[in-house]
Amino acid sequence: MSTTAPSRVSLAEVSRTTGALMRPGDPPPLNAREQPQLSDITECLFFAPGDGRIWLKDQRMVLMHSASMGTLRRELIETLGLERARGLLTRAGYESGARDATLVRERWPDGDMVQVFMAGTRLHALEGVVKVEPVAFEIDPERGHYFGEFLWHHASEDDEHIASYGVGTEPACWMQLGYAMGYVTGMMGRLVVFREVECRSMGASLCRVIGKTAEAWGDISDDLRYLNAQAFLATDTHGGAPRAVLGSAALADGHASDMVGVSSAFKAACHMLSRVAPTKATVLFTGESGVGKEMFASTLHRISPRAAKPFVAINCAAIPDNLVESELFGVERGAFTGASQSRPGRFERADGGTLFLDEIGTLSLVSQGKLLRALQQGEIERVGGTRTLQVDVRVIAATNVDLRAEVQAGRFREDLFYRLDVYPIHLPPLRNRREDIPLLMSHFLHVYARSHGRQLLGYTPRAVKALMGYGFPGNIRELQNMVERGVISADEGSVIDLPHMLRKEQIGDGGWFSLSAAGALAAEHLQEDDDDDKAPTAEAGSLFERLADPVSQTLDLAQLERALMDDAVSRAGGNLSAAARMLGLSRAQLAYRLKSVAGAGAVPTANTEQAPR
Repeated sequence: MSTTAPSRVSLAEVSRTTGALMRPGDPPPLNAREQPQLSDITECLFFAPGDGRIWLKDQRMVLMHSASMGTLRRELIETLGLERARGLLTRAGYESGARDATLVRERWPDGDMVQVFMAGTRLHALEGVVKVEPVAFEIDPERGHYFGEFLWHHASEDDEHIASYGVGTEPACWMQLGYAMGYVTGMMGRLVVFREVECRSMGASLCRVIGKTAEAWGDISDDLRYLNAQAFLATDTHGGAPRAVLGSAALADGHASDMVGVSSAFKAACHMLSRVAPTKATVLFTGESGVGKEMFASTLHRISPRAAKPFVAINCAAIPDNLVESELFGVERGAFTGASQSRPGRFERADGGTLFLDEIGTLSLVSQGKLLRALQQGEIERVGGTRTLQVDVRVIAATNVDLRAEVQAGRFREDLFYRLDVYPIHLPPLRNRREDIPLLMSHFLHVYARSHGRQLLGYTPRAVKALMGYGFPGNIRELQNMVERGVISADEGSVIDLPHMLRKEQIGDGGWFSLSAAGALAAEHLQEDDDDDKAPTAEAGSLFERLADPVSQTLDLAQLERALMDDAVSRAGGNLSAAARMLGLSRAQLAYRLKSVAGAGAVPTANTEQAPR
């Protein structure tokens, strides 16, 4: 590879403006001075041989024989078939890449753009998977653009695949492709797909991969099917336009109703869904508000034998208690004042299909008793009627409260609870499936840009970083609303920034803070007016100015040092080794500094059994 430097502008200069560029023949940007360097990344790896654990920052790792992975790979192929085994390994790699992207974003929030993206290649090498050589790339998060070409040397997957099956006609670096997609997607905030165009398992001397955004590839249905955990998450292209989603549920009135996700928590829920779908069992979805319970319920109906029959949904919280019986069971003409005609209830309308009872925990005890009879007997009577009607309905219920606790408090009937709790499926909150946030952001961007007739290029880097760290009390529904607000607020042909999506009260008075490489504490916040389209402003001051006493303009360095060490020890639960790692020290160095500041004998008691946090 040539060592001739770029003639127009250095990579460091490019990365500080709007993007980063490397052409074939340029030297790889692995000797730059900006963080994170390889030494910075290796400091995140800790071995604790005494208690049998290895840590990459706060993520537990496992060191195992490559041959053992090869045995596992071979048995997966022979047991599940090549297609399913490839999908499983691709998804496992994606999750690993997404987790490493989270590590890098949190550890180096102000790192140089090129080095932050290259950190994924270094982590992959550090983890013993493959040596990555960059050939060319173009990174411009402001325009939502990514292109990367890389060479893979010594790929461990190839070694094991060739040992088991010899040289074939298909690429075999499945986990590595998944890792690359998970890492870059996590950094870009939009789906980036990698393809292996040359592979040692096909007889090439090394492996060559190319990565682009989903839109740049065109048809990505073959790529996405390996990321889809279940068959009902088939790719939907809507008229041939590729979409960065993992889902196939039809859009209802322009709303995003696709099943999107690759996180382990999401895949576990999908697996349970596929197991119960062919049966007649009652299903109870639990989880916080906004996690997608109705979406899962409609998908359950769609993949069940009842798919051709009606799916009827009712929000129990939206019905007055005196109307629950008529809404569920129907009304005969003349049953009460205003009942001018007979009307079927939700049970009758769902006959042969599925009835979804959302927020079932809000029903009164009287209404619960009437519902229980219908579930037990499979028959109903309309209000004011004399005929008993047989109905064949599969009931799916959902709640955002703990029904078991409601039973103990006397607010929910125990017999109804056990009638509903046949097959419970818990849907995790979005904060517990952060690997899915970039996919959801990309998916909702496509949905609402199409719905509102807008052309947008993606998200700014700080918007991606902010949403990846946001708590999402409203879960997926809140993210969905944020993206739709951003699609409407952003300028045509531009990118969505943080003020386009989040209101001031969501950001908070303190804004978003970061510590730059120069040691300055910078705070980004919104303008004082309420115009979401205003550009963000930044305030910066020296670290001394922000930490010093505002009156005396002095700083007690010993007191500050002690406060930092005490805080680290407290966060680590008394584990001095873990606290030392937080501070970039060895355990001995931390113990010595604590003694120096507080005096001999003031060292907190170490809890050597506790894992680092």
